[in-house]
Amino acid sequence: MARSGMRIDPSARAHVDAAINDWLEHAIGPAILGDARNFVPKRSGRLADSLRAEVHDKVLRVGSLDCNYATDVEMGTAPHVILPRNKKALHWPGADHPVARVNHPGTHAQPYLRPALFQRRTA
Repeated sequence: MARSGMRIDPSARAHVDAAINDWLEHAIGPAILGDARNFVPKRSGRLADSLRAEVHDKVLRVGSLDCNYATDVEMGTAPHVILPRNKKALHWPGADHPVARVNHPGTHAQPYLRPALFQRRTA
């Protein structure tokens, strides 16, 4: 079988990779981030304000970098025990008295990232 005289430009891969990164950074990333900010439950606004989108090597990451309860909101939590870290007891405004532990019933999931990701989008 004869070889064709067709050659692929060696820089083609770099051009395609750059185009993918550009598409993720300027089209898809902002769209998913915007939807996530719209879907996130807003009590204080801290979680919505913490959401970011970043692209590195054709990988888009959308989420919170510094909000320690972001995953708990998205996925919910199972029932768990809350114990004091630095004191002997827990106390909060409105509590009748300090307590040594709290049996937290858990929280239901309030997905905001997954619905944002699964929105139908056109290229």
